[in-house]
Amino acid sequence: MAVALTKETFNESVQNGVALVDFWAPWCGPCKMQLPIVEELSTELEGKATIAKINVDEQPELASQFGVMSIPTLILFKDGQPVDKMVGVQSKDALKNKIQGQL
Repeated sequence: MAVALTKETFNESVQNGVALVDFWAPWCGPCKMQLPIVEELSTELEGKATIAKINVDEQPELASQFGVMSIPTLILFKDGQPVDKMVGVQSKDALKNKIQGQL
């Protein structure tokens, strides 16, 4: 299951290895389409990469920090640094390929 992050847990969760973070909100239609894909990846890549989500309504500081203007936005981190940013619904294969390219 994807980990729900807050500003308190964010740095610890992305500082080591590869992490995919989904910036979303419960009222966002495209986010509802993206969420099952993110959850599937979290199961498939367990132990290899961190798959996380951030509710932008509850964590506006994090959304602002990473320049998230529209959702869903998915940001791929490697050892705490953003290496890729995708806006809009992404296919499972596209996300998996990007994650595996950083492992």
